Amino acid sequence: MDMIQIVGLGLMATVLILVVREQKPMFAFLLAAFTGLFIFLYVIGKIESIITVLEDLANRSGIPSIYLKTVLKIIGIAYIAEFGAQIVRDAGQESIASKIEFAGKVFILVMAIPIISVIVETVIGLLPAGS
Repeated sequence: MDMIQIVGLGLMATVLILVVREQKPMFAFLLAAFTGLFIFLYVIGKIESIITVLEDLANRSGIPSIYLKTVLKIIGIAYIAEFGAQIVRDAGQESIASKIEFAGKVFILVMAIPIISVIVETVIGLLPAGS
């Protein structure tokens, strides 16, 4: 399935949702959630090849794999938090969606601490001593 098929699926689901929403709002929400989940899972499957290329580049450049893994986890947290927040927003629960986004940001900061520490230590090491 390529991008045109994904857009086609999204458009068909949208039309169905608009038709069904008047009579069965819960079914319309479930249709939207499952369509979004299907697209999300399909795209996640495509990410494996990207991760393989990034791991190869990191190995060839000498970057420790822990940094690449941390960055990939951060990206994953961002995508999952956004996806979850959008589903909750579709259900009309804006305040819960905001909490999901906030939790995602906190988890991202926690995951980024080791990388931030290395960057700060590197910058401190580059500064001239005794000034």
